[in-house]
Amino acid sequence: MCASVDIDEPATYEEAVTSPNANKWITAMKEEMSSMAKNNVWELVDLPTGRKTIGNKWVLKVKRKVNGSIDKFKARLVAKGYIQKEGIDYEETFSPVVRFASVRLILAIVAHLDLELFQMDVKTTFLNGELDEEIYMDQPEGFQEMGLKRKVCRLKRSIYGLKIKQWYYRFHRAITSIGFTMIEEDHCVYVKRSVKNFLILSLYVDDILLAGNNMEMIVVTQKWLSSTFEIKDMGEAEYILGVKIHQDRSKKLLSLSQETYIKRIIERFRMHNANPVDTHGQKLCS
Repeated sequence: MCASVDIDEPATYEEAVTSPNANKWITAMKEEMSSMAKNNVWELVDLPTGRKTIGNKWVLKVKRKVNGSIDKFKARLVAKGYIQKEGIDYEETFSPVVRFASVRLILAIVAHLDLELFQMDVKTTFLNGELDEEIYMDQPEGFQEMGLKRKVCRLKRSIYGLKIKQWYYRFHRAITSIGFTMIEEDHCVYVKRSVKNFLILSLYVDDILLAGNNMEMIVVTQKWLSSTFEIKDMGEAEYILGVKIHQDRSKKLLSLSQETYIKRIIERFRMHNANPVDTHGQKLCS
């Protein structure tokens, strides 16, 4: 599909099922529900006396490739975690992500040392975290079980939107068990060293970046991650946190671009025919 095609992303379930792309959105939501069932995320129960449910909503996004063309229609079921009451539904809210300054530093090291750079994507990230708390949620809109509409979902695993950091804890325990050391300055950056080789790993929610000087070390880590979590190997890193990466290893150069994001902004505000304007730097000295 052409990169210039602008598709509205529905804000609600009702908008999705009545939109021109209803079939694609419904398919995406069914895939999300299938993932929930596969991961045994909840069980239907009667709501205990004195307890309240939290709501949920469908977040619907068009995922794009590096060149801006449409990759897929993505549906994510998100809990309305802001309704949770501390001390009743959850204990802690903080879940760290890698700082973008750390990502820029890693990329600078990659360029300077001519390192290998690969990317992995964790599927259904928050489903990897088991819940210690007892949380009840409404059944998802459009997918209530026939004959069981009065039942509620007792969550057995964490999902997007919950104020819980199970996924990070699980990943941290796993990655440090195979020799990676967390960097104190950024708790989502890990390093593994041998006599001559090293591997840097960064984690941003469900995006993993691997940078190292030894391909065998990278492959071993990729295979271990894939066997431990449900992970998709994205190959050489091309797109991270909305930024396109281009590496010219012959010149030890690495460039970052947000061209796709800029094009989407132009599409959104209908500025295709806007006239360019030069900007001049201020003269600071004579």
